[in-house]
Amino acid sequence: MKRRTLFKGLALLPTLPLLGYAQSGLAQAVASTVVALDKPHREWRSLLSAEAYAVLFEEDTEAPGSSPLNNEHRDGTFVCAACYLPLFNSQDKYESGTGWPSFTQPIAGHIGTKQDFKLIFPRTEYHCARCGGHQGHVFKDGPQPRGERWCNNGVALRFIPQGEPLPELRS
Repeated sequence: MKRRTLFKGLALLPTLPLLGYAQSGLAQAVASTVVALDKPHREWRSLLSAEAYAVLFEEDTEAPGSSPLNNEHRDGTFVCAACYLPLFNSQDKYESGTGWPSFTQPIAGHIGTKQDFKLIFPRTEYHCARCGGHQGHVFKDGPQPRGERWCNNGVALRFIPQGEPLPELRS
C-alpha cells in the first residue's frame, strides 16, 4: 500500500461516525461451529480458475454483469467456490441492480468481516469464515427489514440447487 493512500485513509477516520459506516448489526463473529482452515492461499491456486483465485485470495473484483449467478433464481444454496462452506440461501438473494449477485443476509456465522479502505472511504469487506476467501462487500442500502446488501463476486460462489447434496467441504 502506498503511504499516500494510507495517510488519506487515516485522515478520514474521524469522519466515520458522520458517514454512518459503523458496523452495528453486521455479521462479524465467526461461529464456533466453523473452524478456520490453516491453509496458505497459494495452495488454493491449483483448485480454482485464475479468475476465482484472483477474487478469493487477491481481493480482485469481477466485472459487473459478468456472473451467470445474476440470473440464478432456483431454490438452493450458494457455497464458497474455494472450500464449499455454505454462505447464502437462495431465499435471501435479490436483484439489486448492481451487476453482482446480492443477498439480504448470509448464513449466520459463516462470514467474517473487516474494514476495507482501498477506495479511501471505509467499506465493510466480508470473507468466508472457513478459508478466508474474499467474497465481496456489505452496504447499508439493502431492502428492509435488515437494510443490508451483501454484494458478492459471482466467481467466488458456487450454486447448489435444492435437492442436490452439498459438496463435501474442501480442505
